[in-house]
Parts: sequence; C-alpha cells; structure tokens
Amino acid sequence: MGLEDAKGEVDTAFTRKDRRGLAWENAFGGATSFLRRTYTKDLTGVDLAITGVPFDQAVTHRTGTRFGPRAIREASALQPFDPPYGWGFSPLEEFSIVDYGDLAFDYAKVADFPDALTAHIRTILAAGAGTVTLGGDHYITFPILKAYAERFGPLSLIHFDAHSDTWPDDDFSRIDHGTMFYKAVKSGIIDPARSVQIGIRTHNDDYLGVHVIDARAVHEKGTAAAVARVKEIVSDHAAYVTFDIDALDPSVAPGTGTPVWGGLQSWQAAAMLRDLEGINMVGGDIVEVSPAYDTTGATAIAGAHVATELMCLFCANRR
Repeated sequence: MGLEDAKGEVDTAFTRKDRRGLAWENAFGGATSFLRRTYTKDLTGVDLAITGVPFDQAVTHRTGTRFGPRAIREASALQPFDPPYGWGFSPLEEFSIVDYGDLAFDYAKVADFPDALTAHIRTILAAGAGTVTLGGDHYITFPILKAYAERFGPLSLIHFDAHSDTWPDDDFSRIDHGTMFYKAVKSGIIDPARSVQIGIRTHNDDYLGVHVIDARAVHEKGTAAAVARVKEIVSDHAAYVTFDIDALDPSVAPGTGTPVWGGLQSWQAAAMLRDLEGINMVGGDIVEVSPAYDTTGATAIAGAHVATELMCLFCANRR
C-alpha cells in the first residue's frame, strides 16, 4: 500500500480526516508528529494524547534532553506503516490517538515549570484521555504524577532506570532529576509497597520501600521472571510507567546525560514492556533521550519504540 491508496493525503499530521488509521507517507518527509498522528489541541473523543516536555534544567551532568521530544517524533516516522509487532491488535486503527504538541513554558522562569506541567497534564486527564509523555529530563515525571494522583490516588510506579532517583531531598522547591521519586514517596503520590524499579545499577542507601529488580537480576534470572515479579507487586493497582532511556546499556543507547554500563539490552526492554500487558497502566513517559550524544540516532529510535510500547500497554486493557 502506498500514497496512491491513501486518497492522496499527505502531511496527515494536518490533513487526516479520521484520527484512527495507519500512515503511508514517506518516512523521510512530512511533518514529524509522533507516529504521524494528528497534531491537535482538540481532545474531544481522544483516548490517548502524546505530548512533549522539552525541559532539561534539572540535570546533574549533560544537558540536551530538551531536544528529546523532537528526536523521538522524527524517529517514530519509521513505525506507523504496520501494527506494532507481537501485540495482536492495531492501536492506531482501534483508538483515537493524537499528538497534543509540547508543553509551552518560559525557560527563564524555572520555578514556574512544575505547576505549568501539572496543569498541562491535568487538562488532558480532565478531557478523559491518558498521556504518554516524551521528555525531557526525568524530573518531569514528578509534576506529571501529581496530576495523575489527583485523579487516581496514590499510584504504583513501574520505573525503568539505571538510577533509583530516590536520593534524599526535603527541599521541595529544588528541581532535580535525581530526587523526584524521594519527593513522590514522601508526598504520598506513589505507593512504594506497590512500586518497582527495574534495571538499577547505582547505589542508594535507602530505596524508601520501593522494590528493586536490578540489571544483574534481569540478566541472570531473565525477563520473564522480572515481569512476573512486577505483576505480583503491582497487581491491578493504577500504574504509571516511566522509562529512563539510561535503563538501556550505553552500548545501545549512548545519547543520554548520565550513562551507566551494565544496562539492559534493547531486546530485554522490548520483551518486558510487551509482557507487561495486563497491568492497569493509566499513563507513562519516556525520558532522558539526549540526541546530541548519539550521532547514529539509535537512542532516539529506542525512545520511539519505548513510546510505542507504552501506547500499546495503555490501549491493551481498553479494547
């Protein structure tokens, strides 16, 4: 099937008449909305809104994740021709999924950013849609979780990362991508007993009761055992899935700010995300893609695949 079969539509991010459907444009041309979805601020009837948060002012090392949403969208142009592999259904055809664009914020008023992001997500949730957010550094998950907790109560967090991001920080005015889950636990918006971190390979004296499946455990015991443990911990509780791209080994995803060796391989991440089907996922994000540190584009490609799997996880229980 080609453009001649798509009724002559081009730049379907703007011209698509039905928000459902695969896309048939050349991967190398056209507007780079996520998976060629419609760019719109109209959330009427929308099931899932993809939104970008180009913020990287909370990083402890290398900046550049402000360019992550744009790079992930561009990389996703390779994917919307067929249903996602292995899921047995076609979310792009069955669900109304749009690209809601990026959060607009004043980069010079950093202190105003968290509330702006919480309000942004709150607006989408109030319309009855869920979100998959393209980051941006990992701090963005904290303001997003605040909006979700308002709607769903304390959440289960399923967290893929090299770092626990639970280092102590009782100054809630600090904006730091290494302490936001400490604050999330302390403020009661995530339930540590029903939360789990996967791929961890940096030390922390106190994980605050959050369960940890470190990278070595995944390597030695396998992805199936990891997924079984996640499902045991989370059960049917409302879950938010956050994926820091540095969960992947830097050999496969070097484009990130704080790379750590010994990480997950892409096939392991793919298998776990796919096998998490059945969890009660209410939202998710992919963060810390910093394209300037990867001239091959592989990190952004991995980020686009993660975002696609999060889309599938969200849609799977809503069929």
